[in-house]
Amino acid sequence: MRALLLAIVSLIFSFQLQAAEQQDPTAQKEWTFLLFLNGHNNLDSFGSLNLNQMEKVGSSDQVNLVVQWASSASSRATKRLLIRKDTDTRTVTSPILQDMGRVDMGDYRELRKFILWGMDQFPAKHYFVAVWDHGSGWHEFTSAGLVKPNGISWDDFSHKFISTPELGLVMQEVKQATGRKIDIYGSDACLMQMVEIAGEMKGAVDYFVGSQELEPGAGWPYDQFLAPLVSNPTMSPRDLSKVLVDKYAAAYTRRITLSSLDMSRYESFAAAMGRLASAISAMPSSALAKVKAAAVAAMAFDNDDYGDAGDFFTLLNAAALPLNDIAAIPDARAAYSNFVVHSRVSGDYGRASGMSLWLPKDKATYTTNQAQYENLQFNRATNWSRALRDYLN
Repeated sequence: MRALLLAIVSLIFSFQLQAAEQQDPTAQKEWTFLLFLNGHNNLDSFGSLNLNQMEKVGSSDQVNLVVQWASSASSRATKRLLIRKDTDTRTVTSPILQDMGRVDMGDYRELRKFILWGMDQFPAKHYFVAVWDHGSGWHEFTSAGLVKPNGISWDDFSHKFISTPELGLVMQEVKQATGRKIDIYGSDACLMQMVEIAGEMKGAVDYFVGSQELEPGAGWPYDQFLAPLVSNPTMSPRDLSKVLVDKYAAAYTRRITLSSLDMSRYESFAAAMGRLASAISAMPSSALAKVKAAAVAAMAFDNDDYGDAGDFFTLLNAAALPLNDIAAIPDARAAYSNFVVHSRVSGDYGRASGMSLWLPKDKATYTTNQAQYENLQFNRATNWSRALRDYLN
């Protein structure tokens, strides 16, 4: 009988300890997921949908799920939440850690504040930072007659957004302040999986997840990719990025793209692209016409000057170009295959391979965006704008 009582007491103590660990977010855990959710626009209703998906899973003794949530509804207040598991699929019930009033979610400094606060309050071995909202890649574009701002996290109240250089600056400043990289950065937004965006975050992020194309309004299926993490909290960043890509692809039958990039491979890819850019610029005009034809024919997305890099390399290779550096194209293709960790597509995106590259099809598009492009880190490393100028001329 005494042995039985001791066993019961031990079991009760074990349950109490597990509960205490789950309730103590300040203890170091395996993962902290930080979601910057900007509902200050027409996507607001999907914000509560995604939060309720997260509440199907909830934080655990080894995983913190933390959100900065800005909503257009009622007071338009911004709140910081620690996501707790519940069974209410319509109402967000997770505890409010901070009620911040109105916050400009288009200000990159607010993203930086949130990440640094989250890393301080919820220490972990690994951090996954995601930005949720509209996105448009690195430059503005026109859709349905409306000019859309460039970058990500559009705030309709402040009329601001986080530009591509600002997004990179946030990641660099977080690394400088904390002495460590973000394990995974993800854009739950349209058109953000581009080498030009990756270039701004080089050295500050290990993996980058995003979509080359428009995303459905409901975005990522948060319960589907967070549940495996909570079940297996020692999952590596590489594996978690692949799980997200697969769960997203499984969630939609419509046309989608999502991929993960291994940012440790960025420098090798940029070096190969620099050699390819030089080889293109050295071509005679007859060969440059073939390069332009490949750029025009490459798989493109809603912003039609965002071309699929892998498809472009395939078309270049088939064009039998007279290159002064005969290894330029195969080297770029090899570096690219190492850079893209995992890619899933559906619908008619069979030629999409995981990452977009600026491939303007006409001089007007190039001229409009040239000055902005030349200041991006990718162009500074590769002089890609010169190759674009040469084939367009």
